[in-house]
Amino acid sequence: MITIRIFGTNRQKIIPITKDLRSLVKHSCTETLYEEGYKGDFEVSVMFTDNEGIRAINKEYRDIDRETDVLSFPMTNDGEEFTVDPETDCYMLGDIVISVEKALAQAEEYGHSFKRELAFLTVHSMLHLLGYDHERSEEEEREMFGKQDIVLEALGLGR
Repeated sequence: MITIRIFGTNRQKIIPITKDLRSLVKHSCTETLYEEGYKGDFEVSVMFTDNEGIRAINKEYRDIDRETDVLSFPMTNDGEEFTVDPETDCYMLGDIVISVEKALAQAEEYGHSFKRELAFLTVHSMLHLLGYDHERSEEEEREMFGKQDIVLEALGLGR
């Protein structure tokens, strides 16, 4: 069984972050864990921001001075095991930062819904929190993108 606690922060005014959108993010996180075979109690922090906000975070933490769609900050012990929150006994996966502004633009550019784009970015980031990295090799990129497709299909948001 999987339970997940999402700690959400909204730092943008472009689109209201409704209960429905929060539920989509939570379901995307849960489905990713399920498809990857995880069981247990987990915590994820999700921040919704705009292009200016994500650019500042990207500059501060990655020394890249440009906007992006999503950032992932995994929280592991020695890069191997997840940190456990001593107050909740939940595994702390890390932080996800999503530019709602960029997600809206990409949804329009790719010709699909904002909800699909938000789910895609959440799943993509969750896989990063679980240790996947499409930038290491073409093989890892194919594997990660294949896993994204599987989770999005399970969510009913496939291509």
